[in-house]
Amino acid sequence: MNLNKKHKSSVFSTLFSTPEALRELYSAIEGIEIPKDAIIDINTLSDVLFMEQINDVSFTIDDRIVVLIEHQSTINENVPIRLLVYIARVYEKIIDRKKLYQRKQIKIPTPEFIVLYNGKEQYPDHKELKLSTAFKNLEGLKLYKKGHIPLELVVQLYNINHGRNPELLKKQNPWQL
Repeated sequence: MNLNKKHKSSVFSTLFSTPEALRELYSAIEGIEIPKDAIIDINTLSDVLFMEQINDVSFTIDDRIVVLIEHQSTINENVPIRLLVYIARVYEKIIDRKKLYQRKQIKIPTPEFIVLYNGKEQYPDHKELKLSTAFKNLEGLKLYKKGHIPLELVVQLYNINHGRNPELLKKQNPWQL
């Protein structure tokens, strides 16, 4: 990662490193108000070996929703694959592993994946990126013919450049990184 991208990622992560800032950010993106008494637990991943952060921002809201938000200044169609790896690691952090082997099904927070884009290339205001578009030879599979995809992950990508998504930006001013 070049220095400028690393710096922007670090600024974004620092800017949204408190429960209050995450409450505002998520509320602005979703167009809802997260109650002040909602418990927000930050669970952003870190690379212990190299002491670097792996993903930009990850948090749970009232142990019901787990949100992963990435900030990027370049277009990257591999974001769904990266977020799949990240969400698996986040669940490893927040789930009691012993319960995985119990008969009773455990309940996990529902994941939500968001990317905020502010690069120089033209990009739509909003786009959905899907993990299934990365699967090899999907069309030949019996499951695909039946309309079933064994694993899907959908990322909501928002362009936060000046003049794009004004309803989001007027609610959350610090996004202009």
